[in-house]
Amino acid sequence: MKTIALFGGSFDPPHIGHESIAKAALNFKDVEKVIVMPTYLNPFKSVSHNSYEKRFQWLNDIFKDNKNIEVSRFEINKKKKVPSIITVKHLLKRYKKIYLIIGADNLSTLKEWHRYKELKECVTFVVASRDNIPIPKSYLTLNVDKKISSTQIRRNKLQTRIKNIIDVLDKNKAESIEVFDLKNKDYIVDYAIIASSLGPRHTLALLEHLKKGIKPAEAFNNVDESGDWVVIDLGDILIHIMTPQYRVKYDMETFLNEIGNDTSSL
Repeated sequence: MKTIALFGGSFDPPHIGHESIAKAALNFKDVEKVIVMPTYLNPFKSVSHNSYEKRFQWLNDIFKDNKNIEVSRFEINKKKKVPSIITVKHLLKRYKKIYLIIGADNLSTLKEWHRYKELKECVTFVVASRDNIPIPKSYLTLNVDKKISSTQIRRNKLQTRIKNIIDVLDKNKAESIEVFDLKNKDYIVDYAIIASSLGPRHTLALLEHLKKGIKPAEAFNNVDESGDWVVIDLGDILIHIMTPQYRVKYDMETFLNEIGNDTSSL
Protein backbone atom coordinates (compact mmCIF):
# COMPACT_ATOMS: atom_id res chain seq x y z
CA MET A 1 0.00 0.00 0.00
CA LYS A 2 1.19 3.50 -0.82
CA THR A 3 -1.47 5.81 0.62
CA ILE A 4 -3.15 5.74 4.01
CA ALA A 5 -5.25 7.99 6.20
CA LEU A 6 -4.14 8.42 9.81
CA PHE A 7 -6.87 9.14 12.35
CA GLY A 8 -5.49 9.68 15.82
CA GLY A 9 -6.97 10.83 19.09
CA SER A 10 -7.80 9.97 22.66
CA PHE A 11 -11.06 8.17 21.74
CA ASP A 12 -12.04 8.59 25.37
CA PRO A 13 -14.47 6.99 24.76
CA PRO A 14 -14.83 6.26 21.03
CA HIS A 15 -18.30 6.92 19.60
CA ILE A 16 -20.29 6.66 16.41
CA GLY A 17 -18.89 9.96 15.17
CA HIS A 18 -15.35 8.52 15.25
CA GLU A 19 -16.56 5.41 13.46
CA SER A 20 -18.22 7.49 10.76
CA ILE A 21 -15.06 9.52 10.14
CA ALA A 22 -12.86 6.43 9.80
CA LYS A 23 -15.27 4.75 7.38
CA ALA A 24 -15.80 7.92 5.34
CA ALA A 25 -12.03 8.31 4.95
CA LEU A 26 -11.91 5.04 3.02
CA ASN A 27 -13.86 6.77 0.24
CA PHE A 28 -11.57 9.79 0.19
CA LYS A 29 -9.26 10.29 -2.78
CA ASP A 30 -6.72 7.46 -3.11
CA VAL A 31 -6.79 6.19 0.48
CA GLU A 32 -6.21 2.42 0.58
CA LYS A 33 -6.32 1.95 4.36
CA VAL A 34 -7.21 3.93 7.49
CA ILE A 35 -5.03 3.59 10.56
CA VAL A 36 -6.80 4.52 13.78
CA MET A 37 -4.22 5.57 16.36
CA PRO A 38 -5.33 5.85 19.99
CA THR A 39 -2.98 7.92 22.11
CA TYR A 40 -1.38 6.71 25.32
CA LEU A 41 -2.00 10.27 26.52
CA ASN A 42 -3.02 13.24 24.39
CA PRO A 43 -0.02 15.63 24.03
CA PHE A 44 -2.27 18.53 25.07
CA LYS A 45 -3.73 16.78 28.13
CA SER A 46 -2.43 15.56 31.46
CA VAL A 47 -5.12 12.96 32.15
CA SER A 48 -7.36 10.39 30.43
CA HIS A 49 -10.69 9.17 31.77
CA ASN A 50 -10.34 5.59 30.60
CA SER A 51 -7.23 3.41 30.45
CA TYR A 52 -5.37 3.07 27.17
CA GLU A 53 -6.07 -0.67 27.09
CA LYS A 54 -9.79 -0.09 27.49
CA ARG A 55 -9.83 2.55 24.74
CA PHE A 56 -7.82 0.28 22.43
CA GLN A 57 -10.18 -2.63 23.03
CA TRP A 58 -13.24 -0.49 22.37
CA LEU A 59 -11.77 0.60 19.02
CA ASN A 60 -10.88 -2.99 18.13
CA ASP A 61 -14.45 -4.04 18.82
CA ILE A 62 -15.81 -1.23 16.61
CA PHE A 63 -13.57 -1.95 13.60
CA LYS A 64 -12.89 -5.67 13.89
CA ASP A 65 -15.03 -6.52 10.84
CA ASN A 66 -13.45 -3.92 8.54
CA LYS A 67 -10.24 -5.22 6.97
CA ASN A 68 -9.36 -1.77 5.61
CA ILE A 69 -9.30 -0.12 9.04
CA GLU A 70 -6.43 -0.97 11.36
CA VAL A 71 -6.26 -0.01 15.03
CA SER A 72 -2.60 0.54 15.90
CA ARG A 73 -0.85 0.15 19.25
CA PHE A 74 2.18 2.19 18.18
CA GLU A 75 1.54 5.18 20.46
CA ILE A 76 0.13 3.35 23.46
CA ASN A 77 3.08 0.95 23.41
CA LYS A 78 5.35 3.97 23.95
CA LYS A 79 3.70 4.49 27.38
CA LYS A 80 4.10 8.25 27.03
CA LYS A 81 2.80 11.23 25.08
CA VAL A 82 3.68 10.84 21.39
CA PRO A 83 3.52 13.91 19.10
CA SER A 84 1.92 13.31 15.70
CA ILE A 85 5.20 13.99 13.87
CA ILE A 86 6.80 10.97 15.56
CA THR A 87 3.93 8.69 14.51
CA VAL A 88 3.96 10.08 10.97
CA LYS A 89 7.73 9.55 10.63
CA HIS A 90 7.26 5.96 11.79
CA LEU A 91 4.50 5.30 9.25
CA LEU A 92 6.42 6.90 6.40
CA LYS A 93 8.86 4.01 6.66
CA ARG A 94 6.06 1.79 5.31
CA TYR A 95 3.81 4.14 3.35
CA LYS A 96 4.50 6.75 0.70
CA LYS A 97 1.69 9.22 1.42
CA ILE A 98 -0.33 10.03 4.52
CA TYR A 99 -3.56 11.94 4.86
CA LEU A 100 -3.76 13.14 8.47
CA ILE A 101 -7.36 13.48 9.65
CA ILE A 102 -8.05 16.14 12.26
CA GLY A 103 -11.31 17.48 13.63
CA ALA A 104 -12.36 21.01 12.72
CA ASP A 105 -12.12 21.87 16.41
CA ASN A 106 -8.35 21.31 16.21
CA LEU A 107 -7.77 23.97 13.56
CA SER A 108 -7.40 26.79 16.08
CA THR A 109 -4.45 25.08 17.81
CA LEU A 110 -2.93 23.21 14.87
CA LYS A 111 0.10 25.50 14.60
CA GLU A 112 0.92 24.75 18.24
CA TRP A 113 1.46 21.06 17.47
CA HIS A 114 4.99 19.76 18.01
CA ARG A 115 7.19 20.43 14.96
CA TYR A 116 4.18 21.70 13.05
CA LYS A 117 6.19 23.07 10.10
CA GLU A 118 7.85 19.70 9.61
CA LEU A 119 4.55 17.86 10.06
CA LYS A 120 2.76 19.83 7.35
CA GLU A 121 5.54 18.91 4.93
CA CYS A 122 5.03 15.22 5.67
CA VAL A 123 1.24 14.92 5.45
CA THR A 124 -1.83 16.21 3.69
CA PHE A 125 -4.28 17.49 6.29
CA VAL A 126 -7.89 16.40 5.98
CA VAL A 127 -10.33 18.24 8.22
CA ALA A 128 -13.45 16.43 9.43
CA SER A 129 -16.40 18.77 9.73
CA ARG A 130 -17.74 19.38 13.21
CA ASP A 131 -20.25 21.68 14.90
CA ASN A 132 -20.52 23.93 11.83
CA ILE A 133 -16.97 25.19 12.41
CA PRO A 134 -15.80 26.95 9.21
CA ILE A 135 -12.98 25.16 7.39
CA PRO A 136 -10.60 27.24 5.24
CA LYS A 137 -10.56 26.34 1.55
CA SER A 138 -6.84 25.60 1.82
CA TYR A 139 -7.69 22.34 3.63
CA LEU A 140 -9.24 19.20 2.23
CA THR A 141 -12.56 18.54 3.92
CA LEU A 142 -14.17 15.31 5.04
CA ASN A 143 -17.90 15.90 5.43
CA VAL A 144 -19.47 13.59 7.98
CA ASP A 145 -23.18 13.94 8.61
CA LYS A 146 -23.82 11.37 11.31
CA LYS A 147 -25.94 11.82 14.38
CA ILE A 148 -24.81 10.25 17.63
CA SER A 149 -27.41 7.95 19.20
CA SER A 150 -29.31 9.04 22.29
CA THR A 151 -27.63 6.26 24.26
CA GLN A 152 -24.24 7.58 23.24
CA ILE A 153 -25.25 11.13 24.13
CA ARG A 154 -26.18 10.03 27.65
CA ARG A 155 -22.90 8.15 27.98
CA ASN A 156 -20.91 11.08 26.65
CA LYS A 157 -22.70 13.48 28.97
CA LEU A 158 -21.41 11.57 32.00
CA GLN A 159 -17.92 11.42 30.52
CA THR A 160 -18.09 15.16 29.84
CA ARG A 161 -19.06 15.84 33.44
CA ILE A 162 -16.13 13.79 34.69
CA LYS A 163 -13.81 15.56 32.25
CA ASN A 164 -14.98 18.97 33.50
CA ILE A 165 -14.31 17.95 37.11
CA ILE A 166 -10.86 16.63 36.27
CA ASP A 167 -10.02 19.72 34.21
CA VAL A 168 -10.83 22.00 37.17
CA LEU A 169 -8.78 19.86 39.55
CA ASP A 170 -5.85 19.56 37.17
CA LYS A 171 -5.84 23.27 36.29
CA ASN A 172 -5.66 24.14 39.98
CA LYS A 173 -2.74 21.84 40.76
CA ALA A 174 -4.48 18.80 42.23
CA GLU A 175 -2.23 15.75 42.03
CA SER A 176 -2.62 11.97 41.46
CA ILE A 177 -6.16 12.21 40.11
CA GLU A 178 -7.91 8.84 39.79
CA VAL A 179 -11.33 7.88 38.45
CA PHE A 180 -13.08 4.71 39.62
CA ASP A 181 -15.77 3.20 37.41
CA LEU A 182 -18.34 1.73 39.81
CA LYS A 183 -21.31 1.33 37.46
CA ASN A 184 -23.23 -1.89 38.04
CA LYS A 185 -21.30 -2.42 41.27
CA ASP A 186 -22.66 -2.59 44.77
CA TYR A 187 -21.89 1.03 45.62
CA ILE A 188 -23.78 4.27 46.16
CA VAL A 189 -22.48 6.09 43.04
CA ASP A 190 -21.48 5.31 39.45
CA TYR A 191 -18.09 7.00 39.68
CA ALA A 192 -15.67 8.11 42.39
CA ILE A 193 -12.88 10.60 41.82
CA ILE A 194 -9.91 10.91 44.18
CA ALA A 195 -7.34 13.71 44.08
CA SER A 196 -4.50 14.83 46.33
CA SER A 197 -4.10 18.40 47.46
CA LEU A 198 -0.85 20.13 48.38
CA GLY A 199 -2.01 20.74 51.95
CA PRO A 200 -5.02 21.72 54.10
CA ARG A 201 -5.46 25.21 52.60
CA HIS A 202 -5.18 23.80 49.10
CA THR A 203 -7.85 21.19 49.92
CA LEU A 204 -10.39 23.89 50.71
CA ALA A 205 -9.22 26.00 47.78
CA LEU A 206 -9.90 23.09 45.39
CA LEU A 207 -13.41 22.83 46.80
CA GLU A 208 -14.02 26.50 46.01
CA HIS A 209 -12.57 26.08 42.51
CA LEU A 210 -14.97 23.19 41.88
CA LYS A 211 -17.93 25.22 43.13
CA LYS A 212 -17.05 27.97 40.66
CA GLY A 213 -15.99 25.68 37.84
CA ILE A 214 -18.77 23.09 37.62
CA LYS A 215 -21.80 24.91 39.04
CA PRO A 216 -24.64 25.40 38.15
CA ALA A 217 -24.45 22.34 35.88
CA GLU A 218 -23.71 20.16 38.92
CA ALA A 219 -25.88 19.98 42.03
CA PHE A 220 -23.81 19.71 45.20
CA ASN A 221 -26.10 17.42 47.20
CA ASN A 222 -23.79 17.35 50.19
CA VAL A 223 -20.29 18.51 51.11
CA ASP A 224 -18.31 17.22 54.08
CA GLU A 225 -15.15 19.19 54.66
CA SER A 226 -12.17 19.62 56.93
CA GLY A 227 -8.70 20.94 56.27
CA ASP A 228 -7.44 17.51 55.32
CA TRP A 229 -10.39 15.96 53.52
CA VAL A 230 -13.32 17.10 51.38
CA VAL A 231 -16.07 14.80 50.08
CA ILE A 232 -18.48 16.19 47.48
CA ASP A 233 -21.66 14.27 46.65
CA LEU A 234 -22.98 14.98 43.14
CA GLY A 235 -25.56 12.21 43.23
CA ASP A 236 -23.93 9.75 40.84
CA ILE A 237 -20.36 10.97 41.37
CA LEU A 238 -18.39 11.29 44.61
CA ILE A 239 -15.31 13.53 44.69
CA HIS A 240 -12.68 12.94 47.40
CA ILE A 241 -9.95 15.55 47.86
CA MET A 242 -7.31 14.71 50.47
CA THR A 243 -3.92 15.81 51.66
CA PRO A 244 -1.27 13.21 50.79
CA GLN A 245 -1.00 12.11 54.42
CA TYR A 246 -4.73 11.45 54.71
CA ARG A 247 -4.81 9.71 51.37
CA VAL A 248 -2.19 7.24 52.59
CA LYS A 249 -3.93 6.87 55.94
CA TYR A 250 -7.39 6.04 54.57
CA ASP A 251 -6.27 4.24 51.39
CA MET A 252 -9.55 4.78 49.55
CA GLU A 253 -8.02 3.33 46.40
CA THR A 254 -7.85 -0.18 47.90
CA PHE A 255 -11.43 0.06 49.13
CA LEU A 256 -12.80 1.24 45.77
CA ASN A 257 -10.70 -1.25 43.83
CA GLU A 258 -12.21 -4.08 45.83
CA ILE A 259 -15.68 -2.82 44.92
CA GLY A 260 -15.12 -1.95 41.29
CA ASN A 261 -12.08 -4.04 40.37
CA ASP A 262 -11.68 -1.63 37.43
CA THR A 263 -9.64 1.54 37.86
CA SER A 264 -8.51 4.13 35.34
CA SER A 265 -5.44 5.95 36.65
CA LEU A 266 -5.13 9.53 35.47
